[in-house]
Amino acid sequence: MKVLVLTALSLILMLALGACMRQGVKEDEVAMTIEEEATPMAEGNVAGMVSSTLVPPVNSPLPDNPNLALTFDTENLREIYLAGGCFWGVEAYMARIYGVYDVTSGYANGETDNPTYYDVVGGSGHAETVHVRYDPSYVELETLLDMFFEVVDPTSLNQQGNDKGISYRSGIYYTDESDLPVIEAVIKTLAMTYDDPIVVEVEPLQHYYIAEEYHQDYLEKNPNGYCHIEFDAIEAQEVSEEMKYQVPDDETLKEMLTDIQYEVTQNEGTERAFDNEYWDHKEEGIYVDVVTGEPLFSSVAKYDSGSGWPSFWAPIEETFITTDEDNSLYMPRTEIRSAYGDSHLGHVFDDGPQDMTGLRYCVNSAALRFVAYEDMDAEGYGDYKKYVRAE
Repeated sequence: MKVLVLTALSLILMLALGACMRQGVKEDEVAMTIEEEATPMAEGNVAGMVSSTLVPPVNSPLPDNPNLALTFDTENLREIYLAGGCFWGVEAYMARIYGVYDVTSGYANGETDNPTYYDVVGGSGHAETVHVRYDPSYVELETLLDMFFEVVDPTSLNQQGNDKGISYRSGIYYTDESDLPVIEAVIKTLAMTYDDPIVVEVEPLQHYYIAEEYHQDYLEKNPNGYCHIEFDAIEAQEVSEEMKYQVPDDETLKEMLTDIQYEVTQNEGTERAFDNEYWDHKEEGIYVDVVTGEPLFSSVAKYDSGSGWPSFWAPIEETFITTDEDNSLYMPRTEIRSAYGDSHLGHVFDDGPQDMTGLRYCVNSAALRFVAYEDMDAEGYGDYKKYVRAE
């Protein structure tokens, strides 16, 4: 009896360590129990299943996520399913490609329904897969696939990194037939750069079951956990400011803005003095365009002008502000607008602090959104912290 018990325990331990097994994994990085069973998702339809958006801990080795500062058109998101070895690293990597709205980890195109983690380890035929939802106004499928193959070896059969087995095969699973020509073109181009044959599985999505909760955002919660990929390609992303700060369509704007925010930013309106959100606001942080999120002013440059509106003696960077002549009140004034969002902000005058720039950027609170200093990393503004506090 004791032998049977020991044998059973050994089998359980082997299964627990089988999936995502790698060299050098610490004991606390291996989940030994299932927190919840996989939830079946409708075949080819996973709308509404969104993983939580987590922010890496301070001093995390993971790169910043540029998508935290974006506004997404959730009505027009597209999707693709990608298998490339252990989904922990692939999920964290794909989530940081500019324009990606959400990524979850799960099990795709296997032989059984409702698989658990241990079913997949035991040979259910599923591939560890990530479901990527992205905004095509920011990023195209071709770019996503090119970035995917920066970290996945398309010639390696049933193996990526230290992970071996059918569940670690590489694959692209689509739900829209119109994506197939794009996928095939990327694979064809890829083949010209390798001597060995491409072994990436390209198929329609048969089914996708979201993995247990402890697998979701695994590296966000365990930033020093095992990852078989490098993030160099993410850090080398080149995203134009114009792409980064896009303006939603008018219908979306009316839904996302209050009446006064819309009136000010889109119709050159003016809010009441001393009766607006930020005129007497003194917290440390930055003020960004309420429409696009582009950074505009720092709390360091904010001062009390006595006007009743937020006043600054300089913008964070001149490139984020444009000026135009305004004769609407039968007197010449200089209007200021956000460079990429083209939102009306207010006006600039030459009666500002003479010991600084001598200028007063008089801005409507309704054109701004405040990001507190302690939230700047989480919202993708870490590079601008130097404008609030000296580094």
